[in-house]
Amino acid sequence: MDTSTIVEHQGDLGAVRIVPEVISIIAGLAASDVPGVAGMSGSLMGGIAEIFKKNPSKGVKAEVGEREVAIDIFLVVEYGVRIPDVAGQVQAAVKNAVESMTGMTVVEVNVHVQGVVFPQAETRNEEPQPPRVR
Repeated sequence: MDTSTIVEHQGDLGAVRIVPEVISIIAGLAASDVPGVAGMSGSLMGGIAEIFKKNPSKGVKAEVGEREVAIDIFLVVEYGVRIPDVAGQVQAAVKNAVESMTGMTVVEVNVHVQGVVFPQAETRNEEPQPPRVR
């Protein structure tokens, strides 16, 4: 790994190094906790390729500097939510989580909505209907 991309904080007791992958994981977890977010999209291209829930860094691209970070998040929302509201909540949650956990300044959180997930049809446990014709 290129060590120039590792965020390093020097303190009295030694150095703390934060790998950019950690910032992506923090951002992904914060975004997926926002109501209305169905999941993170692993594709940076248009459309929904796959929704990743096992690896929270999928669907997150973090550009890391010495003291600042810019984040792009690619997500899928649930049908029926107001997308600008969900995107604003994602931006706030990601900014807060990354800044509080890493001490870095988040200069951008760009939300890219890749698709919409529709609710699954509920299976009804009804009694079978007798045939209408014989």
